[in-house]
Amino acid sequence: MSITSDGSGSRRRLSRRLLQLYVGLALYGVSSALLVRGGLGLEPWGVLHQGLAELSGLTIGVVSIIVGAVVLLLWIPLRQKPGLGTVSNVFVVGVAMDGTLAVVPDAPGLAAQIPVMVAGIVLNGVATGLYIAARFGPGPRDGLMTGLHRVTGRSIRLVRTAIEVAVVLTGFLLGGSLGVGTVVYALSIGPLAQLFLRVFAIPAPGEGSTVVAGRTPEQAILRR
Repeated sequence: MSITSDGSGSRRRLSRRLLQLYVGLALYGVSSALLVRGGLGLEPWGVLHQGLAELSGLTIGVVSIIVGAVVLLLWIPLRQKPGLGTVSNVFVVGVAMDGTLAVVPDAPGLAAQIPVMVAGIVLNGVATGLYIAARFGPGPRDGLMTGLHRVTGRSIRLVRTAIEVAVVLTGFLLGGSLGVGTVVYALSIGPLAQLFLRVFAIPAPGEGSTVVAGRTPEQAILRR
């Protein structure tokens, strides 16, 4: 293959990765907003964000940005290195979430709440597959998880569980929405993310395979 075609292929690959990153992050914000409007329970970090929003009077999107920035600061003692996706995650998700909440009303009754909840969870899985497969670095909350795993020597499963239990309980005590949606999200986001990681995988230069979900689970699955 010529140098020219190699360069063109690299540019196309980079363009696709950037598109996936920002579409994925935006859809993540949209999906989180749908879970809010569904009213049947949020994802673990969403419970905390909503609780802090109730306490502070700020929008949930702004709280998400602030929490993401604070968590990113915790990377410093953990010696984690952020990427473009890490920094973008802090801002894009919160902005997209507030934008969606501004135009989408609360679901009126259980008959509407259930489909909105399901749509939010499935869209969250799509968004996760899109932006993680773009390979621009983990979100702030994922980096906290992997950093604590490396520093403490504890398993990813234990560290993730401990963080999310603490986050959910704190958010619930502050007034965040904990419900059936939280449980359904916890049970389904892993398989959904794994599926969409395969769908949206972008092979590295010289690779014929597009499998990224075959990596270790801790690299493949995020939870904001």
